[in-house]
Amino acid sequence: MTAALICGDGELTGSELARRIAATDPGVDVPGRVVPIVDSDRVAALIRALAVRDAGGVPLIGDDRWNPAYWAELRDRVRAAAPVPEMAWATFTSGSSGAPRTVLRTEESWSESFAAVTRLTGLTAADVVYLPAPLVSSMTVFSVAHARHLGATVLLPRTHTVSAADLSVATVLHGTPYALRDVLERIEGGAAHRLRVALIGGARLDPDLLARAGTAGIRVVSYYGAAELSFVAVDADGHGLRPFDGVELRVDVNSVLWVRSSYVAGGYLAGGYLAGTGGPLRRDADGWATVGDLAAETGAGRLRLLGRDDGAILTAGATVIPEDVEAILPRVEGIADAVVFAFPHARTGDLLAAVIELEPGHRPPSAGELRARTETLLTGTHRPRLWFFTDRLTRTPTGKPAREQIRRDALEGRVSRIV
Repeated sequence: MTAALICGDGELTGSELARRIAATDPGVDVPGRVVPIVDSDRVAALIRALAVRDAGGVPLIGDDRWNPAYWAELRDRVRAAAPVPEMAWATFTSGSSGAPRTVLRTEESWSESFAAVTRLTGLTAADVVYLPAPLVSSMTVFSVAHARHLGATVLLPRTHTVSAADLSVATVLHGTPYALRDVLERIEGGAAHRLRVALIGGARLDPDLLARAGTAGIRVVSYYGAAELSFVAVDADGHGLRPFDGVELRVDVNSVLWVRSSYVAGGYLAGGYLAGTGGPLRRDADGWATVGDLAAETGAGRLRLLGRDDGAILTAGATVIPEDVEAILPRVEGIADAVVFAFPHARTGDLLAAVIELEPGHRPPSAGELRARTETLLTGTHRPRLWFFTDRLTRTPTGKPAREQIRRDALEGRVSRIV
């Protein structure tokens, strides 16, 4: 019989999974109760979450790698909240700039996008969907719900990293560019694979990574979304983002991107109740919503993302969007990824700084080498004045660079300065 869930050497058929779910105490006393879940056994965590959902509760999965005291504070805050009967799923935001918020959404806010995702990926009941991001990630929980709706197999990673053994089974990947890079490194290292398509979100997609995926025979569908907004825009042909099916987009005079769709979340769990706003999510009276991302319309219905409205850096009389510089730096030999931020200076104000992640096998370049290599790629105002390096950028559970942590590490001397 076809497996419904695979993790490592363990497999559960649909009937076995149903029995495990039915035998699990969901801990739901009233409909709409948000139930926080953490378990180092990811299969047990997922089964508990599905049991909570079947009982009319709202599962909220945390990360088993979190500090126990940190998790206890989040868990107690959630347990103190009143039930929210109209909600079905809860996920944490990525927490890249602080403590994560709890995002609540209805069943329909995800299920109404299933058909569009199925068309984009060609997903069928015969597929094995590989989900390397941890269960704390909204993209992983979404794909579990989508795969179960279609009858496809869910493949959870054996560890917290991509493994060659998993690639011999998976046919579809849903993850971040960081996960795709790990997958391609293993394939290029000789690992056999069955992947035919990758659905990639969570951060910008390097064109080089897209080309490498094509060489490996993997079709890439990249998208922009947010925990609060779900799917917003998609690039299925490599020519740029266009509105995801069922989504209306508009860019206001301040370049802020607004979204109107049935996929938007209900709001945040805040102060023991559901709050429509209270974090980055804002709404207007006409049903438009935003999380503060900036964008530009590039013609032919395409969209270019410019970063967050609170992330611009004013330096040397210029306004610099960190993501603009971050998109260029991986074109420099030896740089795999980068985070750009404002470094305060007592006399001159903010300086543009960057922490670079080195490509495997590359030595740290000197500041002079970096200036020379970026001279034809970046204008003077957009060229970092201070450089730091690391073998691996600190990342959130979903694979995004943990911006605030990386910035603090640089400011407090925990990453190496390039001179």
